[in-house]
Order: sequence, then C-alpha cells, then structure tokens
Amino acid sequence: MSFIPPDTLTITAADHRTNLYRAGEGSPVALLHGSGAGVSAWANFAPVIGPLAQYFDVIAPDIAGFGQTELKPDTEYGIGLWVSHFVGILDALGIEKISVVGNSFGGALGLMTAINHPDRIDRLVLLGTPCGRFPMTDGLRAQLEFDGTLDGMRRAVSFFPYDPAIITETLIQRRFEAATRDGALEAFRKLMPAPQGDAPEVRGIPEKMLRSVQHKALILHGREDRVVPHFCAENMHAWLQNSDLVSFGRCGHWVQIEREPDFLRQVIGFLGADQ
Repeated sequence: MSFIPPDTLTITAADHRTNLYRAGEGSPVALLHGSGAGVSAWANFAPVIGPLAQYFDVIAPDIAGFGQTELKPDTEYGIGLWVSHFVGILDALGIEKISVVGNSFGGALGLMTAINHPDRIDRLVLLGTPCGRFPMTDGLRAQLEFDGTLDGMRRAVSFFPYDPAIITETLIQRRFEAATRDGALEAFRKLMPAPQGDAPEVRGIPEKMLRSVQHKALILHGREDRVVPHFCAENMHAWLQNSDLVSFGRCGHWVQIEREPDFLRQVIGFLGADQ
C-alpha cells in the first residue's frame, strides 16, 4: 500500500484562519483531534492519514485554538463555537455531508455536530470519547494541570498509552515545543482551565442528547484508558440507538496509535460498508 502524502491547506472558517491536512479521494471523512497541551490533527492522526486516504477523501483540521489554527484573544471558546468552526470548514471545502473519526474531544465535537446539524454528518467513529458525568481521572487532570515544563509534558503524555514504550523522547519533545511556542501556553489555559477543587466532576454529552442521535456509530475504546474510563464507552453504547462497541484490551486512550492495524481495519470496514 503506497503512502498518500496530504496537502497542507489554509482556509477561513468561522472567521478563523484554519490549518488542515487533506489527502485521498472518495467519501469524505474528517479526523477530529483530541484536546490537551501540544495537541493537533497531525499529532493525533499523522500515521493513519495515508492509509485512510487509500479509501476516502480525508481531512484532518486543527480545530479553532488548537495546533496551527488561529486563536483569537477576545473570543469565548466552547462547544458552540467549535461546532460552528467545523461546519464552517465543511462549507469552505464544499462538503455537504461527512463521516467523522473523533478522538476524545474530537468525538464529542462530532457528536454535537450530529445533534445540531444532523444532515451534515454521515457516520461516527468515536475513540475514547467522554459522555455523561464521571469523576476527574488522574490522566485528564494531568492534561489540565500541564505547567509548561518538559517534566510536566512527560507526565501528561504518560497517561495516554497502556504501553509506556510508545512514549518516546521525540514525541515528548515535539508536543512540548508545540505547547510552549509563543502564546501557546496562554492559549491552552484559555481553552482548558485547570480543574478546581479536590474532586471535580467531568461533564460530557448527557444521556438525553445522545439518545436523540440516529446516525450509525462505531465506538472504539481502550479497556485500560486512564483519561476517559471504559465505562463511558459502555454508557455511550447503551445510549446511542445505532451503535456498535469494540473494546481493546491492553490499550489506553490512543486506540489509533496503540492498535493502528486494528483501528484501520475497523474504520475502513465501518465507513466503507454499504449504506
């Protein structure tokens, strides 16, 4: 299988200068990254863009405020703006309807787009996606408490995989450089404030809203996820009317990285299946 290198594009969406990667032909598929210091579409999905581009028209954007996409100092960021930004990306690219592969925050963004703009979403693949309410995990707290140091980045990323060997010094250094470039740490604090209190609660998309989603959904979740616990996937599967759940043992929060061949097989089969 030959690698299809993506094009790097700059477009305007929801009044934000937006960075995205695009490769391939066929049915459109968006890869939506998670959140956290140093995160970007490239950091989350670089190894799988080429393989997926063999089958689909793949776009991987940096959502407003993340990666290389603009963050406006006077703008209030939240899920409403991020949905508008994603829909704006589709409008700018002339894409009427798209399937979403969303990692964590990216899965929640895909779901909220499906809830608010159901005609723009085809199918959903949800990786380590939070839902309902659950206690703050050590892994999520480590992302929110990133202090701008190399040791802080090392600690933050250590919670993502099951196998610590996946975390290389190169990976740590790249995310650290992205997270500490001029203005990046201040931007991160604006997007993701540090948790308050001893036992804060995380609030994902509630059950009632998820039960309204009619789209076909594939939930992929690591059994040993220390950022978003596995029971979130079980709840989401119960609440989404048209969903399948695949759990991966000895796997943490990065299904697409830790179990790449299985991830590709599941996603290509699900998104390439007959409607």
